[in-house]
Amino acid sequence: MSKLPADCWNEIFEYLEDNIHTLYSCILVNRLWCEVSVRILWRNDWNYTTSIFSTLIACLPNESKEILSKNEITILTPTLKPPTFNYASFCKVLSVNRIYYNIERLLKNQQNILLQNLKNYTLIVVQEVLKMFMKEISSLRSLTFTSVPYITFSLYPGAKDCLKNLSELRCCSNLSTELFYQLSQTCYNIQSLTIEFKRIISNGIADIISVQRNLKQFDMILYDDYSMANIIFSLMSKVPKTLIKLGIYSSVYCTPSLSFIANFSNLQELELSFDLEEFFVDFEKLQYVIFSQLQVLKIWDAFPSDGLLIKFLENNGKNLKEIYIGEIEDCNDNSLNLAISKFCPMLRKLSTGIKNNELETLKIIFNSCKYLESIKIWCGGKFLSEKQALEMTVKYSQNINELILYHKFTIQFNLLPEELESFFVNWTNRVPQKSLSLVIITYDEKDSLVKNDENIEIINKYIKLGVIKKFKVTDFEEEEYNI
Repeated sequence: MSKLPADCWNEIFEYLEDNIHTLYSCILVNRLWCEVSVRILWRNDWNYTTSIFSTLIACLPNESKEILSKNEITILTPTLKPPTFNYASFCKVLSVNRIYYNIERLLKNQQNILLQNLKNYTLIVVQEVLKMFMKEISSLRSLTFTSVPYITFSLYPGAKDCLKNLSELRCCSNLSTELFYQLSQTCYNIQSLTIEFKRIISNGIADIISVQRNLKQFDMILYDDYSMANIIFSLMSKVPKTLIKLGIYSSVYCTPSLSFIANFSNLQELELSFDLEEFFVDFEKLQYVIFSQLQVLKIWDAFPSDGLLIKFLENNGKNLKEIYIGEIEDCNDNSLNLAISKFCPMLRKLSTGIKNNELETLKIIFNSCKYLESIKIWCGGKFLSEKQALEMTVKYSQNINELILYHKFTIQFNLLPEELESFFVNWTNRVPQKSLSLVIITYDEKDSLVKNDENIEIINKYIKLGVIKKFKVTDFEEEEYNI
């Protein structure tokens, strides 16, 4: 095994990319394992701890260290020896925001800096760190830059080569026109572009959008409550018609007319998140548009009223594989759930609310959507109890292998251990037999089946028997973040 070539080890360790603790352990095994692990750990700055940021300072070239010294900025580093690796060169996913805030925290922890000087000191260090990244990274894959708009990293030496193959960009509308212009001169092959629209909209946004040759995904996040709908509508005319994924997220009264969505006939995924149904301006113009390749529809919170969404599903539901509908209690309508069962026979994943007096609707969904593999069922309040959700799933579903119980509301009836045991016995006896992934999403673990120690014992029993292949408990806020 120790004689495996390095390429094989590289492939094996790629499976550990999300297992940070294991990668840290692998560093201590031998030099080869250390090299491979370090390269993966430093790939994404999400993994950077406070000690890693200290190491970044140690990696700075002498001229940068001299600049820090002249400004009386002292940051303790793990060692005075030269770094073992060129750590900065491994980075592929970079967030200027995270770099800024972590360095600010590092300075707070290591120096007694007056508050009025902290911002200036942080900016100086960040600039030197970004200069190093731009010079050492041969090809950055993903960049997030939604704050500190006065940093012009695109002009640093090596930036053009570093950014030329950028495939993901998340930025803010108030960045300088010059920065957007410089990026538009370098980054032509962005596949995923997210823009956070704030009160100021730079003229350079049109440049970065219009030069893209391979844009697949475009997301807009609308923050400020003011009139900018016409500007956004104009910008959407610059987005390539080859777009396959579009997301619009807003909680303010500045949502543009949604009629422009009709221009993207190749859409495979559409995601909309608005607080109120009134934000769905001109959605009636979409109800008759055919998106022949649409496979994923996500409408969080409110959704269009007056049957507009039902008509949309009638025209576009036949190829849908995933539907996520509404997160507001009053939005879930039985007629919409029946429309899903009628017009969306190919579904693999579904998230919707079904009230506790509409069990027949869930039965109809299971019978009509025979390919359904994953379902998120709301529990509590006027929605199903845990017992109802489990009984209906085990009795009527055909291909389900993932059940998500979503406790956004207070449950009225606690699930008894014998009821949970009965569910797993019946699941074990299903033909064909499939292992189940069980996910519990709740505001408070005390308000779900996992609050009972006997229930946990039963779950552990069926994990050991292989009936449960995955069990996870998460809170509502974490679920929202993952989305």
